[in-house]
Amino acid sequence: MNGPVPRSRELRVAALTRVEGETALRLRIHRGTVVETRLAIYEPPRFFEAFLRGRAHTEPPDLTSRICGICPVAYQMSACRAVEDACGVDVGGQLAALRRLLYCGEWIESHTLHIHLLHAPDFLGHDDVIGLSRTHREHVERGLRLKRTGNRVIEVLGGRSIHPVNVRLGGFHRTPTRAELRPLAELLRAALDDAWDTVRWVAGFDFPDAECDADLFALAEADRYAIESGVPTVLPSGEGAAPRGFPLRDFCDHVAEAQVPYSTALHSRLDGRRHLTGPLARWAISGHLLSPTAREAAREAGLGDPRTGSAGADGGGVCNPYRSILVRAVEVLYAVEEALRVIDAYEPPPRPYVEVPARAGTGHGATEAPRGLLYHRYALDGAGRVTDARIIPPTAQNQGAIEEDLRRTVQTGLDRGEDSDAGLTRLCERVVRNHDPCISCAAHFMRLDVERTE
Repeated sequence: MNGPVPRSRELRVAALTRVEGETALRLRIHRGTVVETRLAIYEPPRFFEAFLRGRAHTEPPDLTSRICGICPVAYQMSACRAVEDACGVDVGGQLAALRRLLYCGEWIESHTLHIHLLHAPDFLGHDDVIGLSRTHREHVERGLRLKRTGNRVIEVLGGRSIHPVNVRLGGFHRTPTRAELRPLAELLRAALDDAWDTVRWVAGFDFPDAECDADLFALAEADRYAIESGVPTVLPSGEGAAPRGFPLRDFCDHVAEAQVPYSTALHSRLDGRRHLTGPLARWAISGHLLSPTAREAAREAGLGDPRTGSAGADGGGVCNPYRSILVRAVEVLYAVEEALRVIDAYEPPPRPYVEVPARAGTGHGATEAPRGLLYHRYALDGAGRVTDARIIPPTAQNQGAIEEDLRRTVQTGLDRGEDSDAGLTRLCERVVRNHDPCISCAAHFMRLDVERTE
């Protein structure tokens, strides 16, 4: 046979780090072409949907918050909205404003953790935040200050910063006084400068050229940046595409989940297509609704115009996964501003919650977790017992887009001559951390098994 012997390689990354949770990666390369990409989540199934069945309608907010120690507020808020929807209750006024304030705290602490401790080392040539702290100590300290501020918001509203205990159906067990929120406002005003400095810092990173090949999916509201409510909205990939929304009750008609043999997490497709949820999707769909200050920060950071999909000052498009860290930094600034706005307008409500009497029905709830759109659905019987539960988290929805990013990026690396196992491993880790998969996928060390055949 003329020419070189066909060569196959198999790269196995047994565990990804600087991410939340446990996951592994397998790449199969044949004759210089990536022919298979598998992002395998191998944590044992947790069965939350199963053990919610038979529980009282008041229990999902507290139980589902235990799904994630990084984003417990997202699970509580989505659960509350779904059960309240099933019971025909709408929570508004100052109680809704306090929910948004609580969610802002989670955005601040979660995004800040990812930016400063997990993602920035990729851009600055370090293996972890310990190395980063030796050369960029002031930036790490700023990140820790911002994270403490976000945690403090959650503590004041939620009773504690991890798995808050003050949230309940209809509102809160107890609402704060204006005097209790005053120290929070002082912390947040100091955090504004830190948030601005973070945007300027990450704007100076070197962003490789890349483009996400997936439809973008996020909640959208008519007059503000969606956080704790909104209409599911799709921005199809491609030039000139316009966003389209659909009722939340139709969510499962559009988002279909399927089991894959190599992962304990379900994979999702949106109307049969690969999709991406999270900061890039929120920015592309609703970036024009950010506050004037946040939009100014986005322009200064070179994010371009989300309404037209135009490139930023450095030529990067709005769907470059490497630039997700920029959107997170802008969202931190927005969340600090929004928290201050809510506190400034706050008047204690007459009661800390509205009653949510049990009734038979099916309810839907969705909010924007830091990593993307989180959907809950609950069916209740006449006694208010949960008869069916469905939870679709953002990381599960993003797995298809992450795998495609891995395939395309590794193929580009191979085409450019990057052929070492260590180099390809670092490249894969970086691609995964762009998406901040919750959170077991965002750390730096991987164990790599390589299988080669000649």
